[in-house]
Amino acid sequence: MTGVTVGVDLGGTKIQAVVIRDQAVVATSRARTPRSGDPADVIAALAASATRTVEEAGVSADELGAVGVGAPGAVDVVAGVVVGAANVPGLEDRVEVGPLLSSALGGVPVVVANDADASVVGEHRRGAGMPYRNLLGVWVGTGVGGGLILEGELWRGRGAAGELGHVVVEADGRPCTCGRRGCLEAYSGRVGWERRTRKLVKEGQKTRLLKIMEERGSDRLTSGVYARAIEERDHLACKLVDEAAWALGIVLASVQNLLDLEAIVVGGGLGDRLGQPFLDQVVGEMTPRLFVRRDPPAVLPSELHDLAGAVGAAVLAGG
Repeated sequence: MTGVTVGVDLGGTKIQAVVIRDQAVVATSRARTPRSGDPADVIAALAASATRTVEEAGVSADELGAVGVGAPGAVDVVAGVVVGAANVPGLEDRVEVGPLLSSALGGVPVVVANDADASVVGEHRRGAGMPYRNLLGVWVGTGVGGGLILEGELWRGRGAAGELGHVVVEADGRPCTCGRRGCLEAYSGRVGWERRTRKLVKEGQKTRLLKIMEERGSDRLTSGVYARAIEERDHLACKLVDEAAWALGIVLASVQNLLDLEAIVVGGGLGDRLGQPFLDQVVGEMTPRLFVRRDPPAVLPSELHDLAGAVGAAVLAGG
């Protein structure tokens, strides 16, 4: 690859883009993820984010060597196809993100990867995971994503490895966006929290959450809304955190017992917002369930925060 590389992280609520030159971030931008349900709108938003970030970096179009995209759902990295991104309207079915985005950008090569894979690559190559050869990245945001680095390399399995959010923590439990029940994501992701909140409010549960949402001018219960409610010690918000830590602790202990990892990096919009107190709760739930307690994995906050996915996408594209 030559010149500079753009990395774009496509999430359920935002599109985060970075420009990488000489392994350093030289520009960033953020935009809202379209909610129209039209795949063309998503592609247009990705192209606009990449173009705007390049302009902000003061880079000419002919210097752009490649674009990397981290997207939720199952990804065919060879074809650049995304399938089943349930949290991004328009990407629920098969969409040729790579070819379509390349065309929109005038033929610039586009590499597409799962967003959690991109994030763990970002942390492994440029962030908190740099000292380790075997680690798990956990991204708690709109949903819950997971990415694995084994012996220093990204582990994709047959293409869908690391789907941490769809590990079942409770048989026939809460409904998940994937259509199944009892997945970790239904307990620890923001969409799962919002479903749970609205259900309990209808049943008469008292909470400040909806009022805080209105005060912030939002139509969704964002990570910021939950963070504010937790600061106010809202009973329902704190209960959701406790349930999320319980579910994550079970899953992380099971993964650790299977793989014996050196480290676990926790990030994502919700994970970053909740910070160290949430990590401490998760560790408290995980530790008693570890088979080998004398040498637990390091559990670390993300160092790149909301840039992890975009930086990792750029790295995968050669940046």
